[in-house]
Order: sequence, then C-alpha cells, then structure tokens
Amino acid sequence: MLVELYPRVHRRYTSLAIIGPILDGYGAWLLKRGYSAERAREHFRAAPRLVHRLQQRGLRALTSLTRARLRACAPTDSQQDPDLTVLVRQLTRYCESELSLYPPPALTRIEERVAAYRTHLRQVRGFAPSTVTYHDRTASEFLAHIGYETDPARLAALDRRDLDAFLCAVGPRQSRASLQHVVGHLRAFLRFLAAAGEIPTGLDAQIDTPRVYRGEQLPRALPWDTVRALLHSIDRATPMGRRDYAILLLMATYGLRACEAVTLTLDDVEWRAGRLRIPQRKTRRSLWLPLTDEVGTALLDYLRHGRHALNVRRQRVPFRGGPPRSYRELFLRCRTPTGVLKPTAVTEAFQAWSKRSGLAIPFQGVHCLRHSYAVHLLRSGLSLKTIGDLLGHRTLESTCVYLRLAVDDLRDVALPLPAVVDRNAPGVAS
Repeated sequence: MLVELYPRVHRRYTSLAIIGPILDGYGAWLLKRGYSAERAREHFRAAPRLVHRLQQRGLRALTSLTRARLRACAPTDSQQDPDLTVLVRQLTRYCESELSLYPPPALTRIEERVAAYRTHLRQVRGFAPSTVTYHDRTASEFLAHIGYETDPARLAALDRRDLDAFLCAVGPRQSRASLQHVVGHLRAFLRFLAAAGEIPTGLDAQIDTPRVYRGEQLPRALPWDTVRALLHSIDRATPMGRRDYAILLLMATYGLRACEAVTLTLDDVEWRAGRLRIPQRKTRRSLWLPLTDEVGTALLDYLRHGRHALNVRRQRVPFRGGPPRSYRELFLRCRTPTGVLKPTAVTEAFQAWSKRSGLAIPFQGVHCLRHSYAVHLLRSGLSLKTIGDLLGHRTLESTCVYLRLAVDDLRDVALPLPAVVDRNAPGVAS
C-alpha cells in the first residue's frame, strides 16, 4: 500500500524501527475505512515522531509494544501535535482489531455487571440500542458512585440514603426533565438487581421523581418564514452544503427526526412512483410520503454533485484487499473517514448554519424544525388527525405536544368584546 501512496520514498517508512513492518497493512486499513489518501499521508508523516517517543521509553521491538505504552506516546495536549494524536489512536485500534497484538483488557466488576444488565434489556425487555445505551450509562455511574468496584458486597447493604446521595450528585448537571429519565433508568436497574436477589426489594419505589408538568415550556416552533430563510442561507456550492441543505429540507418538509433522516437509504426513494419511505424507529414502522419536487431536486443535486464526488475521492487511490465499501445510506460524511452520519452530526450542521445565517434562532436542537412543521400544518388548516398521521404518531396526545401555541394563536380563541357597553343594561356593574 505504501508503494501507491509513496512510489519513491515508501522505504523511508517501512524501514522505521518497531512499527515499520506493520505500516503497509495499516495504510490499507485506513483506506478501507474511508480515509482519503491525503489524510493517510498525514498519518505516516507523524510515524517517525512516534518511533522517536517509543525509543525514548526503551522500546526496541514490536513484541514489546503494549496498549499502555502506545497510548503514552500521545501528546498531553492534542492540539500540540494533532497528527501524532490521531496516529496513536488509530494505530491502537488497528493493533487491536487486525493484528490482535495485545489481548483486550479484562472487564472490571462494573463492566461485567453492566454487561449482564445490557443483555437483560435487549433480550428480555426488547429495548432499542439507543435506549440500552442510556440505561447502561446510568447503571455504570451508579455502581461507580457506591464503590462497587472495590466492594461488591456494597449492594447488599444498599438503602435509600445511597439513592438520594447519587441523585444529589448527578442532579446539579441535569434539568428536571433529564433527571426524570435518570430516575427511571435507576428504578429499572434496581428492579433488575432485586429480581436477582442482590438488593432488598422495594428500593425502586422509594425514589421521588422530579415534577415535570405538561406544557410548562414555551413552544419550540420557529416562524415558517425563519425556516425558509435558514434553508435559503445554506451555501450549496460545496458537497457538504448540498448534503446539509437536503437533510434540513427533508426535516422541514416532512417533520423528520434527526435519527430518521440519517437512516434513509437509496432504496427508500422511489423516483418513478414519486414517494419516500420513512423508517420510524419509535414505532418500528414505515411511513410512505409523497416526494415533492423541491425535495426531489435537492436530493438529485446532492447525489450527483455531493455524494458522487465523495465516492470518486474515496476510490481515487486503489489498494490491495478489494474495493472500498459502498454505502446504501443516503447521507454520508464529508470528512475522513467516510461513513454514515450520526444524529449528532445533523444537530451540529443545524447549529453551524443557524450561526452563519444570522437569524434569530434561539434553539440549539434541530428538533425545533419538527415542531415548526407541525405548527405550520395547523395554521394551514389541517386537522390534528392528519398532522398526527404525517408525523407518524399513534395518538392525538403525542401530536398535541408539538402544537403548544404562542400568545398570538391564543388571541384567536377569545370572544370579541362589544365596542359599546350599555351601563344601564341589567347585570352590568356600575
């Protein structure tokens, strides 16, 4: 692989001490994962500095390399040498996954307990992977708080004071709504432990839940003119701009969630039938919606001049081991390594374009587009049932959460007052 990247000076890297024999395979692994040739060369330019740090620590052979020794070569501040920081991180993953150079670390007591709980959530309760992750996080933090790693018998003596101390520790960095979720996760974990006979029963019922009232927050809907202005402000001269415009336009046109937008595939767009399939993660059903001309044009522009450009760049440098992976997902990363997007990337794109637009957008989350879409449909005269069907809701109660109207909307509900009041009329106070 180094011959393709460095036709003349590839021996400069393969002859390096300690890691030189594995750099050729490491380069092929980088390109297979979607790194561009330019980014791979930046990794190799940092290789001599890594060898120098390894030799300073007394290493002379690859067989003496351990995970801890390799990670110790990373700069304390990643900004001092970003290329070396990334090289250490990715080379560690390569040695673990491809070379099995050193065995994976043994699981700690907390990791073993959480792994058993994770299996229970998936196989018994049937939770989605994202939900399991949230439960795992709370369970791990709780076990670490009570000192389970050093004293496993601590669970048998668990009481309400331990639960209150944990919630007081995590409460200051949580909102009431977020803390309510933490309490729910903790209750589920306590029921799991009680069913296994590891803690006294009934502890889950002794936790008080923060009070969160329906409709207490202000509406998160943007004016529809602001939504349109945000879309028009996106620069579509670059592949990233075309991709972000297509994603945000989809969310504004159909009220999609970020997780639904990133899971769309090329097979979900039926061009001849003029419809779009939305796989909904919450209901685990597919929702078919008509493909509008504006959305179809944006998707074609991205596929031809955005996504296609990424594929050409990824395939510019051939390497041994077969062609790079082809993705069926509709939206891909524009930065290396190439791959599918995550919902957090959609939120970051929304925040970046909101800041560049200069518009008065007080919300940081991209979910406000879904709220704006629901309010826009209501003001257009659609019924709650129709709006709920378009949003993929099962009940009207779920739809009403998105339709908390502002004061201007409530003014239309009030009855008109008479212009002149007859003071002599019966029942009128003097």
